[in-house]
This record gives sequence, structure tokens and C-alpha cells, in this order.
Amino acid sequence: MTINMVNLFDYTQAGLAELAKAMNEPSYRGQQIFKWIHQHGIINFDAMSNLSKSFRAKLTENANLLLPQIALEKCAKDGTCKWLLRMEDGNQVETVYIPEANRGTLCVSSQVGCALNCQFCSTATQGFNRDLSTAEIITQVWIAVRRLSEIAPEKRVTNVVMMGMGEPLMNFSNVIKAMDIMMDDCAYNLAKRRVTLSTSGVVPEMYRLKEHSDCALAVSLHAPNDELRNKLVPINKKYPLSQLIAVCKDYFPKDSKRKITFEYVMIKDVTDSVELAQQLARLLYNIPAKINLIPFNPFPGTQYARSTDVQIEKFKQILMRSGFITTVRRTRGDDIDAACGQLVGNFQDKTKRRERFYKKVGIMVESVSK
Repeated sequence: MTINMVNLFDYTQAGLAELAKAMNEPSYRGQQIFKWIHQHGIINFDAMSNLSKSFRAKLTENANLLLPQIALEKCAKDGTCKWLLRMEDGNQVETVYIPEANRGTLCVSSQVGCALNCQFCSTATQGFNRDLSTAEIITQVWIAVRRLSEIAPEKRVTNVVMMGMGEPLMNFSNVIKAMDIMMDDCAYNLAKRRVTLSTSGVVPEMYRLKEHSDCALAVSLHAPNDELRNKLVPINKKYPLSQLIAVCKDYFPKDSKRKITFEYVMIKDVTDSVELAQQLARLLYNIPAKINLIPFNPFPGTQYARSTDVQIEKFKQILMRSGFITTVRRTRGDDIDAACGQLVGNFQDKTKRRERFYKKVGIMVESVSK
């Protein structure tokens, strides 16, 4: 059987087993290739020593292992590392590693830009180009693991969050496959609670996610009522809070003790009032929830400012008194524009949103370039 040239990074372990069979090889060869790629970081077929010479020749003829190029690597004072990765078509996306005392979290992008237009997010101002392939998603992990072993051997990736550029649920199939690889024992062996997908609330796809993946779930909420959320998170106009909360209430089985993380941006005089904290507590009543308060991270041209530490603490205390586990996300990597909401990449915007935004705020494109 003739196999068209394929990128093996696009394949799960099961997919590689099927590919091996299509090449007239035993299916277990798929697992061997999978381990070489993801456990050992080997992308040279000739170095895959437990494969026969004839099979390696077949792979060379029919398959490849394409990696994005590292266009830029920056490490912040706090140990946060950011990679700007150039895809084969020239588009560039950002991937960020955030070290903490007992874990290392990799923030992975799912799209080139973002089709949504959340008003407080720098990525949103850049517009949208396309979805990333499974290969383009999982190679962000592959590259981060290998680069960390070279520049900071004491650091490792223990958690992955699909919170980089893009809305993961609008690239459903590719994201699911990539997360399956992350959680595979023969690849990165990440526990289901250590791979988190963050969504702005694409309700139909949240129901699909519940059926297809056991990953952790985070919801970018950012407002406790439809009027404010319509302004900040425009997808709320299509899937209002009544629909979003309905799927959240029964997302995890009651006996699992698993909780949804609700992300809430703290914008001065916009989202941080005592009244809104009380509304948020009422909205999430009876939902197994943790709340993550995210101090707003400014970017060129934004109309918003970060809430004061005093106001954030007041907001937090209201939620905690209502029985919610509430944390304040520590701002990391802001000196290299790697903090939450600051990822912008470098790509052709098909929506013209970037051009309109820069014109509106009077910013030259060059002034925000890397």
C-alpha cells in the first residue's frame, strides 16, 4: 500500500499502530516509534535501533517528523521561558513555561491567533489566521521538554495548560489528539488532572469534551452577569451564562470530587467591585468550583488597568467567605510579555482585526513587534 508523506507528530499511539499495519508491519511497531519520538526525543529514523532496516527505509520514504523552528527564546528573571515558534507556513505562535516550587507548567497554543475577541486580551487584538495541527500543538511540548533539558536541566514539564493563543474548543479534534498524546504513558505520561483545557465557553464543544477527554477544565468567565460578559467576552452573546452554567453544573460526576477552575480577570473599576464578587458567588453556587483571580496584564493600546492589590484581596475574601477555594494568580513573565493575556505571536491576520485595533489606538505595527 502506498502511503503519502505524513508527519508522524500528527499521530497518537493508536494512529501509529494503524499506520504501521498500512505499511505491512506489525502494529506494535507503532508503539516503538511513538516511544522513540516522545519519550526519547528521537526524530532520526536511522537512530530508532529496534526497528528493522527495511522498516526504517519505508519510514524515510513515506514519513517525516517536522518541527517548528525556534524563532525566539526568552527567559524572564523569575525563570519563566517563552518560545516564539515558526511554523512551516511562516506563521508564529508563542509557548510559555512557568516554573513553580513543586511543578512546571507549560502554556500551549491551539490556534494561530484567536477567532474570539475578548476585550482584555492582547492575543485578541492580533486577529486570527488558522487552527494549529495536532503536530503543531504537540511539538510545542516536545520542544519545551528538550530545550529545558539543555538550558535548565533541573526544570521539567509536569503540567500542561491549553491556555496559550486561541480557543482550544474551536480546534476540537486536533487539540483532543494532542492532549491524548500528552497523557499517554508511552509519551509524556501526564495525569489527567495535570492537563487542563481552558475555554471561553463554547458550550456545544464543552459537551463533546466531556465525552471525549478526561482532562481538567478551566472556564474563562471574567464576569458574573450577561451584560458585562457580553462586552468582555463576546462569545457570551451566542452562549449566555445560563447555558454555560448549565453545562458546568454537571460536567464532572458528583462523586469524583473534581472541580472546574473559573478564571476571572481583575480589571480596575470594571470587574473588581464588591457587588460583582457577590454576584459571582451567587452564580457559582452549587457548582464544584475553584476560582482563580487573574490580575489584568496591560498591553499597548489597552483601555484597561490592573486592579489594586487591596481591591483584589477584598474580592478574594468575599468569595472565600462564600465557601470557594480562591487563589490569585501570580503574574509571571510579564518582563518578557509572557504573562496571561499577553501572547501575540507573529502571523498574517485574516480578520483585519489587528489593523483596526492599531488604527483605533494610534499605534504603529513596528512599536509592538518583538
